[in-house]
Amino acid sequence: MEEKSRMAARVVTEVRKAVIGKDDVVIKTLMVALARGHVLLEDIPGVGKTTMALAFSRALGLQYNRVQFTPDVLPSDLTGFSVYNRDTRQLEYQKGALFCNLLLADELNRATSRTQSALLEAMEEGQVTVDGKTYAIPSPFLVIATQNPVGAAGTQLLPDSQLDRFMMCLTMGYPKPEEEIELLRRKSQGSLLAQVERVLDHQQLELLRQTVDKVYLSDEVMEYIVRLVTVTRRHPRILQGGSPRATLAVASASRAAAFLWGRDYVLPEDIRRIWCDTVAHRLLLASGERDARRVAQEVLDSVQAPKIR
Repeated sequence: MEEKSRMAARVVTEVRKAVIGKDDVVIKTLMVALARGHVLLEDIPGVGKTTMALAFSRALGLQYNRVQFTPDVLPSDLTGFSVYNRDTRQLEYQKGALFCNLLLADELNRATSRTQSALLEAMEEGQVTVDGKTYAIPSPFLVIATQNPVGAAGTQLLPDSQLDRFMMCLTMGYPKPEEEIELLRRKSQGSLLAQVERVLDHQQLELLRQTVDKVYLSDEVMEYIVRLVTVTRRHPRILQGGSPRATLAVASASRAAAFLWGRDYVLPEDIRRIWCDTVAHRLLLASGERDARRVAQEVLDSVQAPKIR
């Protein structure tokens, strides 16, 4: 377990060469990758979201595609389409942008609802269906999507079904002054991404994922997760609480957190570490409520954690 945790730590070290001062976001994005999930980055333009996605693709040795979403991007741009071949007199399938290992869905909330929904099958089942035929997407498959703050020009809300597919929703934020100075220093020495080296391949990443899958969840920890999610469904300030998919996401993310801290079992502190990032974006708040993370934190504080001996 310690050796495998060090393998994962090397990924963080490489990504930090290009992403300065955002260690928490980098670590949690790696958690999502190890837990077989997808991550949504909600932030203003220019804070390093694209750079981080590219750094992960380099460090993990993943084939990378980027789609800049606008209202004229079509579902077929993602899933692919069939073209008639006059020579063979048959339809031939042309793959879309989803056929990669890491997809950066940039400014996802600028696309139409129809295009956004084209991601659902791929994110949940690792496949797409075109003209009645199903095509498997390469494994591993990770979506790092970005969205501009809600209300920004040209944006629209992502539907609940889309948000529920993302294991975590993270925010990078502005760098601190000293971090921005370090960014200027490193940038003057050349491309930040050129410094990132590959430290894992597909087989090693899959090995780490299998290890995370086997991290132990005790009955007490399972009950703690379910109690937390149940409170979100009964909370007076929440109209729609966490779904069973949210329960599974919390369990998977907490396994990845325990693994990165060198353990093969989950403690309540692992759940506390990932709770707000995993649940807040799934909550539909009552009228007048705006801060989902604050409400999610209140839920976490209201439920007593079990004492694990």
